[in-house]
Amino acid sequence: MHKRILIPLLLALALVLAACASTDSEDTTTTAASGAEETTTTAAGTDETTTTAAATTTTADPTAAWPETIVYGFIPSEQAETLGDSIQPYMDFLSEELGIEVEGVVTQDYNGLVVAMGAGQADLGAFGPFGYVQAEALYPDQLGVLIQSVRFGSGTYHGQWFTNDASICEDEPVAGAIENADGATATVEPFDAVALQVGVAFDDDGNKVPETLEDGTAVDPGLTCTASIDAVKGKTIAFTSATSTSGAVFPTLQLLNLGIDIENDVTYSYLGSHTDTVGAVYNGDFDIGLSFDDARRNIRKDSPDVGSKVIVFNITDEIPNDVVVARTELPEDLRQAVYDATEKFLDTEEGVALFDEIYGWTGIRPATDSDFDVVREAAAALGIEGD
Repeated sequence: MHKRILIPLLLALALVLAACASTDSEDTTTTAASGAEETTTTAAGTDETTTTAAATTTTADPTAAWPETIVYGFIPSEQAETLGDSIQPYMDFLSEELGIEVEGVVTQDYNGLVVAMGAGQADLGAFGPFGYVQAEALYPDQLGVLIQSVRFGSGTYHGQWFTNDASICEDEPVAGAIENADGATATVEPFDAVALQVGVAFDDDGNKVPETLEDGTAVDPGLTCTASIDAVKGKTIAFTSATSTSGAVFPTLQLLNLGIDIENDVTYSYLGSHTDTVGAVYNGDFDIGLSFDDARRNIRKDSPDVGSKVIVFNITDEIPNDVVVARTELPEDLRQAVYDATEKFLDTEEGVALFDEIYGWTGIRPATDSDFDVVREAAAALGIEGD
């Protein structure tokens, strides 16, 4: 059960300037509204006239109420020390498009970003589904979903179970991917998978082709097999973090539903990121690992044989894709401008490459809170609450 986190609310004070005008019934000066001609008025009982030029109304700068700087928080889905550099081109693009500084920060974990946004230390945050649900439960009036990621046309994804031990497989590992279909799992060809698989790339015409690195090294296609999750009993398991939807929450619910006691039937650790869990299984430090599909791609450049050494054998139910969360105190037009600028960035070659490398996004859509009820139900089944 999560401990309630008490963060003092930072109250924003708005100063309202009122202009008071007095009118004398005998000596009247009329000021024309914007666009009117100048007027001449004669003071009552006199021959004096006063000529008043029409007042000029200047259209207000739509960004006048925007802060000079906003902070955009990220959690480490890849190596934390490199993520800060990876996101900088995105931050630079947003700063240029918005006309204000956008500062990117990488927090230690999901909880760090939740607290930062609740305390007003971060204005935007890139969250996994459970991270958002947790944050929204703690700060329901302060946070709301803004952007939901899309991967190859899909607004959902799943977690994948993988191993370096082919002996748990019920059949011979083959190149392919596991997907959910009609309430069951099915193996599909790697080029037919929704998520981009390790060993697969796009050519200049947008067609999926076998991937070759810049130095000419071929990347092994990702292997998959069929194995029951019961096979993890007695094994060592590498989860990402306790609040990772695909890397811990949904897999743990699967174990619970199968009657597997996570405290007694397996040995597990939280390693912090999807890249780390893949690397740990690849290196033989753990028997089993969890990540999103297909995080094996994260280490393919240094380990092009990861697809043949790390075998996917099962997956979780479908999960709504990750989101960008915004503080509700941000002006609505600024939030919309962030959405529009992000969409524009994803239309650039640099944007496509950056999001492919760190999150696998291929597009975005407006986020809807009710889509995350399935995540709330999973958390409730595990006894995990945001407050």
